[in-house]
Amino acid sequence: MLEKSRGLAAVDCVAYDLEDSVTPAKKAEARTNISRFLNQPRAAGIKEQAVRINAVESGLALDDLSEVLKAEQLDAIVVPKVNSASDLHFVTDVIRHTLSSSAPRIKILALIESAKALSSLSAICTATPLLSGLIFAAEDFALDLSLTRTPSLTEFLYARSAIATACRAYDLPSTIDLVCTAYKGDEGQRILEEECIGGKGLGFNGKQCIHPSQIAIAQKAFAPGEQEVEWAARVMIADEKAAKSGRGAWTLEGKMIDAPVVGKAKATVSRAAMCGINVEAIKKKWSEQEPE
Repeated sequence: MLEKSRGLAAVDCVAYDLEDSVTPAKKAEARTNISRFLNQPRAAGIKEQAVRINAVESGLALDDLSEVLKAEQLDAIVVPKVNSASDLHFVTDVIRHTLSSSAPRIKILALIESAKALSSLSAICTATPLLSGLIFAAEDFALDLSLTRTPSLTEFLYARSAIATACRAYDLPSTIDLVCTAYKGDEGQRILEEECIGGKGLGFNGKQCIHPSQIAIAQKAFAPGEQEVEWAARVMIADEKAAKSGRGAWTLEGKMIDAPVVGKAKATVSRAAMCGINVEAIKKKWSEQEPE
């Protein structure tokens, strides 16, 4: 399975698991295998490589970190069952003690899986400068609250909204939505697309995938669409011209454009560039756009 992951193309992050998918008797072997694997040259299609360690409360996290932090191609640590800031304090202390650099390159992603975690979001988000984002673990959250997952996902609306809002409030770049457990056939792909669109609408900017067939669908859903990017580019171009003439508010196709709209347009264009969209070509196409 480890070697197969090297064949993935254009993936933002691959997370290798030491927690739920590894039985207690195999933990030590899994640590060694993953550490050895992540010392190989990085595959061309993988931007970041992460390891999900065992929860701090399990007593296994120190052994996990001591081994995987030896890996040269490790970019992030995914910490499950983060219930309080102290969990991230522990992981940060181990990273800083293990790595000689005064500014460790390793990022931390925290899994939000319980009511206690949700009520401690502010403390969690400010626990460490290494924190790069939050991930919503819906199945464990449902277990903690005795919820039944339904197709509408309305039972998770409050939790998802709170997580996305916290990430934005504390300027965390990664806001990763729940796993879509359906992935087989046309119906599975339809459900995945609906979940991605819904998550994007709540403020998430990525989604956990459990099968390679989910990657392209998730990436397309979370990337800005062609019309969305063109509109944003037109707003930016026209706004530059409006600013030169001292106009703080103006219209485009009958819609009022002011500072918040321009700010969103800039964010859209920036995100499009990160997704590999040829933003410069689009700007060139609309270079003659004028404010109305």
